[in-house]
Amino acid sequence: MRQKYRIFPLWLLLAVGLGPLSCTGSDTVDFTLPDLDGRERSLSEFRGKWVVVNYWATWCPPCLKEMPELEVFHTNHKDHDAVVIGINRESISNDRLREFVEEQFISFPILRGGPRGELGTISALPTSYMVSPEGRLVARQVGPLTGKQLEEFIQRHSSGQAAGG
Repeated sequence: MRQKYRIFPLWLLLAVGLGPLSCTGSDTVDFTLPDLDGRERSLSEFRGKWVVVNYWATWCPPCLKEMPELEVFHTNHKDHDAVVIGINRESISNDRLREFVEEQFISFPILRGGPRGELGTISALPTSYMVSPEGRLVARQVGPLTGKQLEEFIQRHSSGQAAGG
């Protein structure tokens, strides 16, 4: 039987200041998708760090608006506590997508998404999921995020984890 997770909108968590999050169960999430070079990448290879899984498309204005924020966040955190993984949700050639990524100076991993969301329903773009360092799905945001929101979320919930939550 598949366990359900308690997933809260990230904006709601930031707005109301809820305490540490947890899933209803100890299941971890994982998926494997190809990157732009065809190399299989798994979510589990980033275990030990917070992972922002961002579903996006090149034609999506809110996605494009948040890209620089996600890039700065990834660059500032990738060597210590957090990474961003972008999952592209459109039919576009790898060459065109690679060109777009280079034009936008995106350094975080870009994966090619399947026909359905690997972590849940994707009803609009951008949609981001937050995965804890232990690999549990802990938050979901439909709509753009800022680096500041992500940093505040991690700061708030990392201290709770250290305290046993």
